[in-house]
Amino acid sequence: MTNRRFASLPSIPALAALLFLAATPALAQKSIPPAKAPVSPMEMAAKKLDDTTYVKVTYHSPRIQDPKTGQKRAIFGKLVPYGEVWRLGANAATELTTTGDIELAGQKLPAGTYALFTIPQADKWTLIVNKDVGQWGAYKYNKDNDVLRVDVPVKKSADTYEAFTIAFDEKGTALNFSWENTQVSVPVRPAKKS
Repeated sequence: MTNRRFASLPSIPALAALLFLAATPALAQKSIPPAKAPVSPMEMAAKKLDDTTYVKVTYHSPRIQDPKTGQKRAIFGKLVPYGEVWRLGANAATELTTTGDIELAGQKLPAGTYALFTIPQADKWTLIVNKDVGQWGAYKYNKDNDVLRVDVPVKKSADTYEAFTIAFDEKGTALNFSWENTQVSVPVRPAKKS
């Protein structure tokens, strides 16, 4: 007498065929490797300065080590020449977005999105805020579109920053740029209400 509970189950060869058919699409799939890590990855620094003012800086972070040779590079005065406009990082020009009016080193900057550049010198940097966003590098930088320029002193750091780093200090009172043994600190705060 046949057990009715098992009478409707497929045979073992039929089960094997079903498993093979189900597995075939998985066997046909190819493995796609992850994208190669960028040489100068995109980074972001952000800080809420008050209830209505949020500031975000988006940049690409190059390294001291040459990505092609692995050798350490001299940065300021060599890779980044003194006296020339620099995009404050690598790849696309660095961008700053602020939801409220702010002051950078005492100069008022209206709410909006801007490109950041600098002209580095050994003792000071000229920070440039420009209204041409979406630029690649500083190749099409146009001085006529500057919104403000401010000179800030350079400090030497005992620490070495392998990666170019932009960060707000803990209190949100300064925007700091650090690379190699060079540091520049730009005072930042919400603009005074008129």
